[in-house]
Amino acid sequence: MMYVLKYILAMIVVALSVYQLITGDTKLIPYSMLCLGAMVLVMGLADLRMERKGSWHRSLVISVFLFFVSVLGFFG
Repeated sequence: MMYVLKYILAMIVVALSVYQLITGDTKLIPYSMLCLGAMVLVMGLADLRMERKGSWHRSLVISVFLFFVSVLGFFG
């Protein structure tokens, strides 16, 4: 289940990034950061379920940072 969610979020991030690159529109950056944060969080939770000791901590920190940046993008 987590693999499917990870790939769906990855496809959304890639689609938003390609659209932003082609059009030069910067209004969608907070949405891509939000989806990227969710993708990294899902990857960290998958690592936690597989009991990889060091990598899920980094994923959690990175996802919190990406969520913070996306919230600043929405309201800042």
